[in-house]
Amino acid sequence: MLERENSTAAHRGGPFYALKRWMYRRGRPGRLARAMNHLDILQYAAGCLSPRRAVVLEVRGRTSGRTVSVPVVVADHEGGEYLVSMLGEEANWVRNVRAAHGHAILRRGDRRPVLLEEVPPDLRAPILRRYLALAPGARPHVPVSRRAPLASFEAIAARHPVFRIHDASAEEPSLRQG
Repeated sequence: MLERENSTAAHRGGPFYALKRWMYRRGRPGRLARAMNHLDILQYAAGCLSPRRAVVLEVRGRTSGRTVSVPVVVADHEGGEYLVSMLGEEANWVRNVRAAHGHAILRRGDRRPVLLEEVPPDLRAPILRRYLALAPGARPHVPVSRRAPLASFEAIAARHPVFRIHDASAEEPSLRQG
């Protein structure tokens, strides 16, 4: 059944979805995607002319130690806020967040120090579905339709990390630098 869903996902959305998948064809942003992400980062960080849930995630690079910025969408679900990896486990920002023990900053007009807590796979399905409802740009990368039953999301949940956003304490000076 999942194979049929993957095949359906590959064909739905037409040329736009094909272009989005091509831009991330090796599971990482290619040159065009990086350029577009850079523009999104400038726009989202300023908090203007962008979707309300669009923010910039800043996290320390696990090898370089430099701040890495990534445009992301914050999904709300049952009173919580979440970040979802549309590219799955191998996304650089996921590896960086794990190496930073969840310490990061979200930017949209101002800087918000946060602690990202990974959600266990068995709790991710409803959050993934909500994320796809809010993030149309992610849909080409997730092998189920946003309208699919929850069971379809449960089948892919282990492949798409989800992090719950918690406000970081004011006593964390390392989060304030950057």
